[in-house]
Amino acid sequence: MEYRKYRDTYCIRADKNDEIVRSIIEVCKKEGIKSANFSGIGGCKEAEIQTFIPESGTFETETLTGMLELVSLNGNIITDDDGEYFHHTHAMLTYKNENEHKVSGGHIKSLTVLYTAEIELRPVMDGEIKRKFDPETGTGFWDFK
Repeated sequence: MEYRKYRDTYCIRADKNDEIVRSIIEVCKKEGIKSANFSGIGGCKEAEIQTFIPESGTFETETLTGMLELVSLNGNIITDDDGEYFHHTHAMLTYKNENEHKVSGGHIKSLTVLYTAEIELRPVMDGEIKRKFDPETGTGFWDFK
């Protein structure tokens, strides 16, 4: 992974076998970024896609492997009061299954790069978005302190 800062935006290139979410969080930690939004595209070889099941308060995970075209990556990074980093990431991927073109997407647990991914990371300016825990859903939400 390599990155550069251009004004208020960080451009991240994730390379073969890099895990994208981990790479984004690594840049945030190195640069002292506590909250940010990001988007990107690329080619992946593995994706763990999750669906939240409200009735049980759990996530179901599906793993896709092979040539996965990352056509849309969107998400955010926030921290809690202890400085722990959290991501909320969604993505759409296209791939070929036998002779059919398929699309899959949703909440992302992890994405592993096949050849490259290009991500724009935009820190929140003039403030910080924190994370608060919601006991009803068992997940965290934005907290505008």
